[in-house]
Amino acid sequence: MEAKHDITTLDDIKLLVDTFYTRVAADALLAPVFTARLGGHWLPHLQKMYTFWQTVLLDQYTYNGAPFPPHARLPVDEQHFEAWLNLFSATIDNLFLGEKADEAKWRAGKMAQMFQLKIAHIKNNPRNIL
Repeated sequence: MEAKHDITTLDDIKLLVDTFYTRVAADALLAPVFTARLGGHWLPHLQKMYTFWQTVLLDQYTYNGAPFPPHARLPVDEQHFEAWLNLFSATIDNLFLGEKADEAKWRAGKMAQMFQLKIAHIKNNPRNIL
């Protein structure tokens, strides 16, 4: 096996995203949420995730969008976010080692916290419209 290195290129981002979502698609808790939302059309989602993480980690501004709205009304709770985050972190740990790898895990944790707070707010205030 090749020695681990940091996340430094778009190919690294693609490896991370593809490996992670292959694991998501096999996860008993997460797969049904993604399958219902994506309807078997994973490629557009993967391409969006490439540009998102390329922008976030590599400072190459290819993502144009708002990450939260597509997640706002998903049937997810704390256990989904915990599973997502654990799977994401484990994928990074299996593939990479370095500052950007650590940053990716940190950023994913912050996004999970923010998304959970926003989803809880929407559930508690059903009249809110995005």
